[in-house]
Amino acid sequence: MENKKYKNYVLRNFRDLSQLQLLSDEEREAIGVVGQVLPFKSNNYVVEELIDWNNVPNDPIFTLTFPRKEMLSKTHYAQVKQLLDAHDEGGLKQKVHEIRFKLNPNPAGQEHNVPAIDGIRLHGMQHKYRETVLFFPSQGQTCHAYCTFCFRWPQFSGMNELKFAMKEADLLHRYLKKHTRVTDVLFTGGDPLTAKAHIMAAYIEPLLTKEYAHIRIIRIGSKTLGYWPYRFLTDKDADDLLRLFEKVTKAGKHLAFQAHFNHPVELSTDAVKKAIARIRNTGAQIRTQSPLLRHINDDPAVWATLWKEQVNLGLIPYYMFVARDTGSKAFFDVPLERAWNIYRKAYRNVSGICRTVRGPSMSANPGKIQILGVTEIQGEKVFVLRFLQCRNPDLVDIPFFAKFDRKATWFDELVPAFGEKEFFFQKDNLLGWHGKEPDFIWE
Repeated sequence: MENKKYKNYVLRNFRDLSQLQLLSDEEREAIGVVGQVLPFKSNNYVVEELIDWNNVPNDPIFTLTFPRKEMLSKTHYAQVKQLLDAHDEGGLKQKVHEIRFKLNPNPAGQEHNVPAIDGIRLHGMQHKYRETVLFFPSQGQTCHAYCTFCFRWPQFSGMNELKFAMKEADLLHRYLKKHTRVTDVLFTGGDPLTAKAHIMAAYIEPLLTKEYAHIRIIRIGSKTLGYWPYRFLTDKDADDLLRLFEKVTKAGKHLAFQAHFNHPVELSTDAVKKAIARIRNTGAQIRTQSPLLRHINDDPAVWATLWKEQVNLGLIPYYMFVARDTGSKAFFDVPLERAWNIYRKAYRNVSGICRTVRGPSMSANPGKIQILGVTEIQGEKVFVLRFLQCRNPDLVDIPFFAKFDRKATWFDELVPAFGEKEFFFQKDNLLGWHGKEPDFIWE
C-alpha cells in the first residue's frame, strides 16, 4: 500500500487544484462565494480517487464536497458576492454571520440535549436518549473533508457560541459513572478520528474498567472510511488506533463503528476495502448510515447498490436519514413521500441480509421519527409514523399519523391527521415539556 500523505485543500488554497481548470468561471466563483458561508474543505484522496472530473459539476462526490451556487438562496448569494467584489471585509463578516443564523445552525433542539454535573454544563456532550450519551472530543471537531449537507456545519465555521466540544475526559467519566442507565457512548464530531490515537485512548480506555461495567457499547461516528481510509493503513498512528479498537473488544465491550457512506463510489477503492478489513479484524462491527440527498443519491438503484456492496464487504446497513433542516438543505431536499418511495423501492430490490437498514428517519426535536408509509384511513390520506428513538422511551414504536402533504420535507412541516390539534406525544406533556423547553435530563 502506497504511503499516501494527507494533503488538505481549504478555501484559501483551493485555486491551486489543477482539476479546477475544468470548471467554468461561474463554478469557480461559486466555490469562493458559498464557501464564505458554508465551510469548504477537501483532500487529495477525495479529489484524486473519488471525483469523476469528466462529470463535474454533476458528479455526486463533487457535489458532496464542493460548494455550488444553488446551495445559497439567490438573495444571499448576491449579497455575499457584492461584498466580496467590493473588498468590504467588515461588511462581509457581518453579512455572513447574519446569513448563517438564518440557516438554522442548531437543528432539532440540540442545545436542549446538553447535560450538567455538579452545576457544570457539559457543552461537549449531549444526552437526548436515556441509554446513549454523545461526546464531542475537542481534538476531533474537524473532518478530513466537509460534506456540503452537514448538519453540524457550525462546528467548522467559527460559530463558537454554537459549537459542541469538550477536552475534559474527567467530566465525561464522572458523568458516566453517575448515570448507570447509560449503556452506549457515541464519540462524534466533526470526526473523532481526526484526533490522534493516544487522545482517543485517553477518553476510551478508562471506560473498559470495572467501574464502567454498565457501559456495554462504544460507538464511533466517522466519515473517515469514506474520506481518508489511509487513517487505518498508513497514517503514523494507524496501528495504534487499531490496537485501541482491539482493546475495546478484548475488554468484552462491543465496538460499533458507525460509518458514513453517501454513494457507492466511496466503497470502490482498494484503500477503503483494505481499511474495512483491518477494522473488522479488530472485532469491531461496522454499521453504515447516510442521509437521502437530491443530486447525490436520490435514486433507489443507488441505494440498493450501496447496501449490497456494504454487505459484500461485511458491513451492516443501519440508517437512511432525511437530511436535517439546516444549512444547504433546500438544495438537497427530497419530499417525504418521495423519500419513502425511494426507500421501499430500494428495499424490495435487496435480499433479506441487507434489510437491517431503517428509514427514512428524521432526527427531529422529539426523537428519531421513521416514515412507515403513506396510506388512506377513513377517507383521509396520511403519513404513518413512529419513533425509533424518543426523549420519552415509553413512546418508542407507537404508530401515529400526520396529514399527507406532498411538499413536506421535514417533520415540522407536518400537522396531525384527522383534525387533531396535537400529535399524541404532545398531549398530557408526555415529553416533559414546559413551554418550549423539555425537562432535562436523565438523572
